[in-house]
Parts: sequence; structure tokens; C-alpha cells
Amino acid sequence: MSAPATDITRQALRFVESTAYADLPAEALRIGRRCMVDAVGLYLAGSQEHSVRILIEDALDQGGRGDAALPAAGPAKVPAALAARVWGTAGHAHDWDDTQVSNDPAHVYGLLTHPTVPPLTAALIVAEQIGQRDGREVMLAFQLGFEVECKISEWMTPRHYRRGHHSSGTVGTFGAYVAAARLLGLSGEKLAHGFGIAASLAAGIRVNFGTMTKPLHVGRACENGVTAALLAARGFDADPTALDGPWGFFSVMGEGFDAGKANQGFGAPLTIESPGVSIKPYPSGILTHQSMDAMLKLVLDHDLKPEQVERVRFVAGKNIIEPIRYPIARNHLQAKFSMPALLAMIVLCRRASHHEFEDAFVAGPAMQDLQARTEVINDPEIDALGYDLIRSRIEVDTKDERTLVQWADERYRGGPLNPISDADLDGKFFMCAEGVLGESEQRELLGLVRSIDRGADLARLMSLIAGTGTARQALRAVAE
Repeated sequence: MSAPATDITRQALRFVESTAYADLPAEALRIGRRCMVDAVGLYLAGSQEHSVRILIEDALDQGGRGDAALPAAGPAKVPAALAARVWGTAGHAHDWDDTQVSNDPAHVYGLLTHPTVPPLTAALIVAEQIGQRDGREVMLAFQLGFEVECKISEWMTPRHYRRGHHSSGTVGTFGAYVAAARLLGLSGEKLAHGFGIAASLAAGIRVNFGTMTKPLHVGRACENGVTAALLAARGFDADPTALDGPWGFFSVMGEGFDAGKANQGFGAPLTIESPGVSIKPYPSGILTHQSMDAMLKLVLDHDLKPEQVERVRFVAGKNIIEPIRYPIARNHLQAKFSMPALLAMIVLCRRASHHEFEDAFVAGPAMQDLQARTEVINDPEIDALGYDLIRSRIEVDTKDERTLVQWADERYRGGPLNPISDADLDGKFFMCAEGVLGESEQRELLGLVRSIDRGADLARLMSLIAGTGTARQALRAVAE
């Protein structure tokens, strides 16, 4: 039997209103801190992207009430929603933020969200705005937003993604809204109306993958979620059952939802625990990572040099080939969605960090030549196996007439079955912070994030991300 028309919204309201920090399992808190470490590093790395610098300039030009600072932009503050737009875009600028996991074999992988940046951004910005200094409240707001966002994404039909919606922009709006609403103390009708406002503001289309606008989808999700909470707090109204019904979010954006899944409810279990979250080893779409690891294994196992490669064939299903759509990438944004570019990067550099994702390198002769010699092939047999796992095969023809073959490991690195270690996560954080903060400040910030709900100084944490105080000197040196 399907759920009542208004049940999902009511479930969400009950979950947000009734859950306390003490209700959060220790494992959810542990994983949540890891997700925060990952995202804070990405705020720093993203702050140096040209797209984010444009948004910072725009926000400072608009000005307004000084609610919150901007990442790596110094002491100036702007209204909360504007700040959220910048922080959210910075967090997703490298497409390196974490990804929700699903065990549903019928699920389209791209439907899953990048779950951390929207609720964390909203929680940090609103906490700054209202002067909330209890890290437990920030963690709770984050966890609630994370859960609501992931469950909405899990319950939607794959039609949402196939129609071209970008889930991290659309569904991410609810993650940001819930986090902001919890910190603002919304309940009852105001909380319900905020869901309705968020539902109408949610947006993002996949045609903009490979451009500056793709990470802006997440920035707008953060901005819109905060806006919805602030308006609802003032008494702005909307339909109180906006997730459900014939013209509700599920119906309009995805042509329905899975009633069987929805009947399980929010928090039973929390998605962050099961099926979990993947923390990305590479700054590109999660659908590409298994194949990149496969190419790296092939290169290392055979000590393959770039000059030995004649041709490359990438064989995969539509779940990879359709969204990873650029046959030849001309810049670093397109490279994140181009298997020829990503495989060429591994062959040429034996790694793919954000330092390799530079326009000059991607457009250079070595990358362009090897991309042109890489063929992307859709295999119906791989499609027939289903989309619960990300399957692909790499074949490399060498100039001495060998053919080297490597299948991707379905237990991808970074996922719950093969997680990144804390040491590797710290290494990613330091790589992201390089050139933005000095070494001592990097370590201080990492310690603050790891103890965010255990007495950390939130004001100091935010000042380090913003680049105020002694950190500003390092930022000025980079700018000059």
C-alpha cells in the first residue's frame, strides 16, 4: 500500500523537530566529522577557483548586513544567503566532495547527491549569523539536513536524473534548508512552510556539467535553503505538504517516488551510516573513479610510459558514458566529465589531483593527443548487469603490439566497502589547504573540525576558513 499523499512531508517534520544530538549514534558522528574535514578542505581549495573569485567579488559588491564571512576573502562579511552561495560553490568547485551511496540495484547512480556541502554550509553560515557557538547544535543541524537530503534522493524515481535535473542542486536545497531551519528553531507551520519555499526554489540542470555553473548549482542550493529558512522564520508561507501530492516536488521533478522506501521513514537507519557515503579520491565525477583506479593499476603493474601507448579503449555502460560526456576536454572543467581526459591524465602523470586540473595542462599537446587516441565504447552486456555498481574495462594497445586489459574494481576506493583512511583524508585536506593557509593554521583548522562537536572554538574555525588574522598574510601572498 502506498503512503498517504502528505506522509513524506509529515515524516520530515517529525524527524527534524524530534531528533536531538543525544539521539545520533556514535558511528554517525564519526563519519560526520570525516565528511566535515573533507568539505572544509574543499572550501579552501575552491576559494581559489576563478568561478568562486567571481562570486566573492559579486557578493562584496552587493554588500549588505554582515552576517557571515566568505572563504579566503578576509574579514568582510555579507548577508547569510549570499555567503552560502559562495561557500557552497567553493565546496563543489572541484567536484571532489563526497557522494551518497545506494544499495538499490535499480537506482541510477547519478541521482544520488553530494550530501555534505549543502547542510554543512547552511549550518556554519547560520550559526555564524545567530552567534551559535555550540558545535553539537551545528553537528545536529548538519546530520538532519544530510539525512533528509539523502532520503529524498533515494526515494525519488530515476526519472528525475534522466530528465536532466542535477540532484545536488535540486535535492541539496532541502539539505541546506533543514540545517538552517533547525538552527533557527523553526517548528510546526513555519517549518512546513519552509519546505514548501525550498521545493519551489530547487533547481539545477545537467546541461551545465563541465562549466562554472555546475558547482553554482550547489551554491544556489545552499543559498536557496538558507533563504527558505529565513523567509519561513519571518512568517512567509507556502504549501505545507510540498513534497507530496500531484503538484508536489516528487511529482513535478521526478514523476513520483518509491512508496515502499518512503514507508521506512527518516533515520531508520541514518543514511550516513547505512548504506553510507563515499569520500572521493579524485576531483571528478564519482562515476569515473573506479576506471581511473583501474588505469592507474594498469600503468603501475606494467610500468607503462606515455610514449608506449598507441591507443586506449574505454568500455562501459550508459550509467558512466551518458553523464561523463565530453569526448575531448578542452579545459579543466570539461575534464571532470571526460573519460578520455581522465585516463590520459593518469597515463601522463600517474595521479589526478586538483593540481593536474589546470586549463593549460588539459589543453596542452600531450593531453589533447592522448585524448584523441582514446575510444569510448558502450557495452550492452555491461548495461545488462544493472547500475547498482559502476563497471568498466580498460584496454591499452601498446606500440610494441601488446594489449593490456584491466577491469575496474567494483569496490571502489573511497566507498563504504573500501574507505579512505583518516591519514589519507588528512592528506587530502592538506593538499586542498596548500597555498591558502600556512602549515600551522592548516593543522589548527584540521583539529578544530575534527573536534567540532567536542568543544571546538567555532569562531576561530570560521576565521581560519575566511582567512582573517594571521591567515590573511598567506592569502595576500597568493593573490600577489
